[in-house]
Amino acid sequence: MSAWRIVHLDLADGIVRVDADGAPALVVFWWRGLPLGCRAFEAAETPVRASLLAAFAAGLVAEQARARSPALGAPWRAGVDGQPLAGISLAAARQGPSLLAMLDAWAAKPPPAAGQLSVVVCTRDRPQMLQACLAGLSAQTRPPREVIVVDNSAAGSAATVAGLSGVRYVHEPRPGLSRARNAGVAAASGEFIAFTDDDVGLPPEWTGEVVRAFADPSVDAMTGLVLPAALDTPAQRAFQLELGGFTARLQPLRFDAGFLERTRAMGPQVWRIGAGANMAFRRRVFARLGGFDERLGAGASGCSEDSEYWYRILAGGGVCLYEPRAYVFHHHRAEWPALRRQYRHYMRGHVSALVAQADRYGPSGDLRRIYTQLPVYFARTGLSAVQTLSWWRLALLGHEVIGWAMGLVYLVRPGWRQRPRRAGAAAEAKVIGHA
Repeated sequence: MSAWRIVHLDLADGIVRVDADGAPALVVFWWRGLPLGCRAFEAAETPVRASLLAAFAAGLVAEQARARSPALGAPWRAGVDGQPLAGISLAAARQGPSLLAMLDAWAAKPPPAAGQLSVVVCTRDRPQMLQACLAGLSAQTRPPREVIVVDNSAAGSAATVAGLSGVRYVHEPRPGLSRARNAGVAAASGEFIAFTDDDVGLPPEWTGEVVRAFADPSVDAMTGLVLPAALDTPAQRAFQLELGGFTARLQPLRFDAGFLERTRAMGPQVWRIGAGANMAFRRRVFARLGGFDERLGAGASGCSEDSEYWYRILAGGGVCLYEPRAYVFHHHRAEWPALRRQYRHYMRGHVSALVAQADRYGPSGDLRRIYTQLPVYFARTGLSAVQTLSWWRLALLGHEVIGWAMGLVYLVRPGWRQRPRRAGAAAEAKVIGHA
């Protein structure tokens, strides 16, 4: 199968036919700087007529207007499964002001300065990817206060960032993404601290859009949209088109304590808040809640150090905002073995985070998810894969089951379930001292 094309279509410039040169295409719809939605078209469906694109785009415009206009019930609050609790009907939205005029007004407003933003990039033995990521940061139209590269490799290599203006180098030799993130927090001096990964491409407005997300003083943390940088291989296409990628929504969404309470019995689905490759926090949050749990994350139990931290924010009465106009481009795993490892680690980390959350806040739905919901998910996914002859999905599911079994070890692992006084206490002391 040929590589998929990623076509970015700005509706403000008019709607034209998408040819894609006979290849399948993922069309990303925009209104200037606002992402509106995505739709995949197989090769047999291309070229895509302008009339078909216009019909699809009309619904995206209306939905985006509803999601962003306070007069129409915005911001939406997150409900079960991260679905929005919309406050007004589409019919009512159509009776309001011109939707296109509203989009124009939002898109035209420039993002604020980013002088109080510290950007932390955690990296480990990927110098070429890191250099590309730093090039994107150097091209920001709203330069951040500082860029901090945390090198989590054993030996360390300051040469990668030597001579780069505005880039600080921190070596954290102890393995673990949470440790690297905490080292970045301790070194940061900005009012806002953003995190991205070395395999991420950053558009020029990213830092400004991150800061814009904190315009509401009640917002403690934000996450943004993660779009694919390429869909060249079957593994990349499976992750994005079949499995949903990192984030599929293109409307802003507010997660608060109500979301936690509505979903507590089933295990709060905090992973729906966003992705660690594109997230930011108010600095004061770390002084209040401590750092990332160093038992979790890549290099430790697998992943989910980010979602566990969002859980802590919501449990403390805070707010997380998903804002897709702060978007980035991620280089997905290109080969099947790497994607399978990723999913195995994801599931192991997910289970370990559920254990940590249950220990900290009481079992509620977190342990129920481990023992009942995940096995049901495995059974349903396996049955669907067999019925559709989707052997790649069945193989991936096998690695998820292995990851789940590996995660069960954290229920009985000696010493691991010590209820921490406050996770990342050492990092917290440094943060407070720095302030």
